[in-house]
Amino acid sequence: MGLSQALSTAMAGLRANQAALALVSSNVANTETPGYVRKTINQLQTVSGDSASVRVAGVNRELDQYIQTQLRTEMSGASYAGTRASFLNNLQTIYGNPNSKSTIEGAFNSLTTALQALSTSPDSQSARAAVLNAAQSMAQQLNSATQGIQGLRASAESGINSAVSIANNAMAQIAAINKQLQGHSTQDTASATLMDQRDQYITQLSQLMDVRVVTSGNQVSVLTGSGMQLVSGPDAIQMAFNPQGTVTPNTQWSADPSKSNLGSITVVSPGGGNIDLIATGAIRSGAIAAYVELRDKTLVQAQAQVDQLAASMSSALSDRTTDGIAYPPSPVPPGTPAGFDVDLTGLQNGNVIHLTYTDTATNTQHSISIVRTDDPSVSLQNSATADPNDRVIGVDFSGGMASVVSQLTAALGSAGLQFSNPSGQNLRILDDGAGGMSDVNSASVTTTMTSLINGGPQLPLFTDAGNPYTGAITASGAQQTGLAGRITINPALLADPSRLIVYSTSPQTASGDTTRSDYILSQLTSGTYTYLPQSGLGTTASPFKGTLLSFTKQFTSMQGDAASMAQQISDGQNVVLNTLQNKMNASSGVDIDEEMANLLALQSAYAANARVMSTVNSMFQALLQSI
Repeated sequence: MGLSQALSTAMAGLRANQAALALVSSNVANTETPGYVRKTINQLQTVSGDSASVRVAGVNRELDQYIQTQLRTEMSGASYAGTRASFLNNLQTIYGNPNSKSTIEGAFNSLTTALQALSTSPDSQSARAAVLNAAQSMAQQLNSATQGIQGLRASAESGINSAVSIANNAMAQIAAINKQLQGHSTQDTASATLMDQRDQYITQLSQLMDVRVVTSGNQVSVLTGSGMQLVSGPDAIQMAFNPQGTVTPNTQWSADPSKSNLGSITVVSPGGGNIDLIATGAIRSGAIAAYVELRDKTLVQAQAQVDQLAASMSSALSDRTTDGIAYPPSPVPPGTPAGFDVDLTGLQNGNVIHLTYTDTATNTQHSISIVRTDDPSVSLQNSATADPNDRVIGVDFSGGMASVVSQLTAALGSAGLQFSNPSGQNLRILDDGAGGMSDVNSASVTTTMTSLINGGPQLPLFTDAGNPYTGAITASGAQQTGLAGRITINPALLADPSRLIVYSTSPQTASGDTTRSDYILSQLTSGTYTYLPQSGLGTTASPFKGTLLSFTKQFTSMQGDAASMAQQISDGQNVVLNTLQNKMNASSGVDIDEEMANLLALQSAYAANARVMSTVNSMFQALLQSI
């Protein structure tokens, strides 16, 4: 090898060493920089004639793409699980510690205890006051639970809004870096730095939603797990979210924009149309998916639970069921249509007429719930009764009894049932006689008592913000929705506590009479009710049945189990995430000890190349002097 060749080789070695030293310096300086991927020099040996040399071919990012893909997937899952666990733990706090008296169950038990004391001493003013105080505490506990639940829903709405803004920025930055990298080498230092930055934005995006990344050269495309394109080269979509200022039990999201009064996430498609990402289920994981699920399902169900308790408790005390009177009176002439007269006096919007009849052809008994709606646009959708065997019919009473008869005849006449209005508010329900299509088995009506003095033990102890709770269903929704936030003690009862005992003035109820207090206590502790499946207990085909206390224990226990399970899942996800992060750090992170070892090796190589150059220089000097 000639001196010129030796000098050229040594200079190439120095240049390679200098580039490698610069990368080591950069690696060490960025040890704590989030998302920084360790860089190494890419050197190639070159051969020219009898001499060999080295040249720098670029920079390598020491990145395990398989681990990176898994890490992003688990980040989405961990973010989803962590968000749910946080909200459900907060929901559990709203319900309170099961061992504390300041819970829904504790308030309910305090009310029943006070009623037991009242039945022991019905003429005691302090016992009456204690019942009203306990009832007030029960109402306030339900009010507070509603405020807490809706506060969490509002936080979820706000979380979606913030997450969409962050996601839009991340997608815009990914597209901008794609554009910067167009036409650049994939292995120069500047490109490697830009790729690190881009990976950070993709990681940020993966915490908000499930993403899939497709790489082509130095360009990436980002899609959701469902396949929707988010970023393609230099182009990125922009999501829009229309947050609502106030979230209440009556504000619900719907796939039908005309019915929805909560924000939805939309994007403009290439054809110009809007795509609703919530309605299409495009986002399946990450914080955004968790926020949407909490706002529109989990917390809506929690509200339905406390609303169901408030409604069942109110109706249990104020509703009176009256059986129909057999018609015609016995003895019934053979072959004569028979049935019942039902007095509908006092029937209010939401109250129900119950009817059972037997189809004589199949010997099958049918149960009908005729609900007063006063609004022909209302679709009951079985929300008026939890009984899966009921056929629910809504009847508009605003047109008077003649209209009611006409509506019922149109709905049930084909079953062989006959309806008429013999007088006043009486509804006569008859079958079609011997050999006919049907036999009427029973008929009754359930009405809501609004007066404290009604001749019976029923008592409108609780009201809907001062108005009777009748279970009304209107075009704007069911009265039950949000009732827990509006439930109050009957103001007339607060003004006259004696009505906890006195239910009649003609004849006058004795001061020591426990009929009403015993009735209230029995309804609250022993009465068995059927609960709507929207509460999360039971199903449409097999609804949950039980006492008010058993229902309360069931849904509070269910929420506690859900919070515990969510926390376990979150902890498990974090373990997996940390394991992958450690693997990622081991393969792509900076190890100071390793970098120091590389630095010593590079310094030795640098010194060796420098000695070669010095020696060649000395030899050139010697040759020049000998000439």
